[in-house]
Amino acid sequence: MNKKTTILGQTYSFKSLKEIMAKANEEKSGDDLARVSAENMKERMAAKTVLSNITLADFRNYPLLEDEVARVIEESVEENVYREIRTWTVADLREYILHDETTGEHLLTISKGLTSDMIAAVAKLMSNLDLIQAAAKIQVITHCQTKIGQPKTLASRVQPNHPSDRLQGMRASLYEGLSYGIGDAVIGINPVIDTTNNIYDLLLETKNIITEFSVPTQNCVLSHVTSQMRAIEKGAPADLIFQSLAGTEEGNQSFGISISLLDEAHHLMQEKGTALGPNRWYLETGQGSELSSNSHYDIDQLTLEARCYGLAKRYNPFIVNTVVGFIGPEYLYDSKQVIRAGLEDHFMGKMHGLPMGVDVCYTNHMKADQNDMDNLSMLLGTAGVNFVIGVPMGDDCMLNYQSLSYHDIATLRNVLNLAPAPAFSAWLEHQGIMENGKLTRVAGDPTIFMKVK
Repeated sequence: MNKKTTILGQTYSFKSLKEIMAKANEEKSGDDLARVSAENMKERMAAKTVLSNITLADFRNYPLLEDEVARVIEESVEENVYREIRTWTVADLREYILHDETTGEHLLTISKGLTSDMIAAVAKLMSNLDLIQAAAKIQVITHCQTKIGQPKTLASRVQPNHPSDRLQGMRASLYEGLSYGIGDAVIGINPVIDTTNNIYDLLLETKNIITEFSVPTQNCVLSHVTSQMRAIEKGAPADLIFQSLAGTEEGNQSFGISISLLDEAHHLMQEKGTALGPNRWYLETGQGSELSSNSHYDIDQLTLEARCYGLAKRYNPFIVNTVVGFIGPEYLYDSKQVIRAGLEDHFMGKMHGLPMGVDVCYTNHMKADQNDMDNLSMLLGTAGVNFVIGVPMGDDCMLNYQSLSYHDIATLRNVLNLAPAPAFSAWLEHQGIMENGKLTRVAGDPTIFMKVK
């Protein structure tokens, strides 16, 4: 494996594949914090040049890290597909992905022979437009209670969080979201109180609302997986089970999880989950979490994010999303880095064959604002993102971060000529919230769900 190159008379030499990968990454404040990033643009371009000529086989011959996440990723590789492409360079892979004759079906086939590190490597050689073009080719349809991911659709998670988990407050926020046509991906609540009884109550309340109004969607409470498991064992009606993932074994240990625990939860959902379809997981990621727990092993944050997706594949999830700007400027300093990371994550998730969504978000101490999020949401809409997340007025009153509002998502659909998931669209028409694919005058009025029938 060649680890050096000469550019304009200056020779750049790198010690390892790990260093090449880190220094070929686009600028990220998290990589700067971890002291693994390129010193300047020239060194970054040198690393990209070297990386472009590395073969796919090199990634298996010189592993960046060997742990249980890496083993899961390795075990998922289909060797017959890998053998056909192992002599390709990363540049060859990029050319294949972007070729006009390469379809989404081709990409999903070839992805079976790729490891997460290979997918991360090719993302580093791609422009923002490359990432959009490539991801837009790939469609991933999944089935929980309903199906999402169909062409010309944009699904959404309604996030009716409440600062004290008061059921009436959650219900009011949920009614508003539904009135804007938001919630076809999931009714997903981030609880304040992570106890079995509270999780049980929130799951039961959301299921009661789904039943009362015949809403074609699924419910989930985004607490720690063990709290959900206890509530489900108690009889709570859960369509989806949730957990955040890290890209290293040690990072997952900091989350209080392991692959054996996730396997146990997976079997529980197959036995006691309330979904009709086979896809019963909601998994969440985001660049930088491994550095937060000092479990990054000098690997750059994009590569570790790709490894999260390699792990997520094991559980055949219904939805996956990156909470792209949630951690803050320590890992993604400003809007430029957030936009880049959102496009990278979406592409890498889709290349893993995942039903990828993005929480288009930022924290208030980041150099970003709502206009930047509008830009990212439009780019993701053109890239074929499976779903995005909406909170009242774009301001989460419990988690204290900024995301898309319910009406932002409605506007995205209108501008890009995208529809909610088919079953949800039919329900909105039946409720009078949509007519001929467009929102009606009653849209945005939560009181339509409070009228006595």
